Amino acid sequence: MPFSASDRHDITHLWEKMAPNVEFLGEEAMERLFKSHPKTKTYFSHLNVEHGSAAVRAQGAKVLNAIGHASKNLDHLDEALSNLSDKHAHDLRVDPGNFHLLCHNILVVLAIHFPEDFTPRAHAAFDKFLAAVSETLYSKYR
Repeated sequence: MPFSASDRHDITHLWEKMAPNVEFLGEEAMERLFKSHPKTKTYFSHLNVEHGSAAVRAQGAKVLNAIGHASKNLDHLDEALSNLSDKHAHDLRVDPGNFHLLCHNILVVLAIHFPEDFTPRAHAAFDKFLAAVSETLYSKYR
């Protein structure tokens, strides 16, 4: 999926805003996912997924750090996310529909915490980016 110059700018800008707060923002995105889609908790049965848990904070940070890595590799998402894609498809066997659910919650968190930066154009760019990340992650399911 090609990204325009303005897409790249907006993706990079939003990631720079997110990067210092990956634990907090990631935790909120994960908690929103679990609250709005409780069935997603089944993939984390080995963790304490209650509000404020260290496990949710760590998982959220892991997710957002992977997104940060992807944001620096927009032209090579397949290579950048290959190991993560393999893990989700073959080891964790996560329902690929859950990627979309998490992406939606990440967008909600961005809109809440960065309203000045989350313009309609930035929203569209980051949504496009997260869709490309999701598509890359579930590419190994085929």
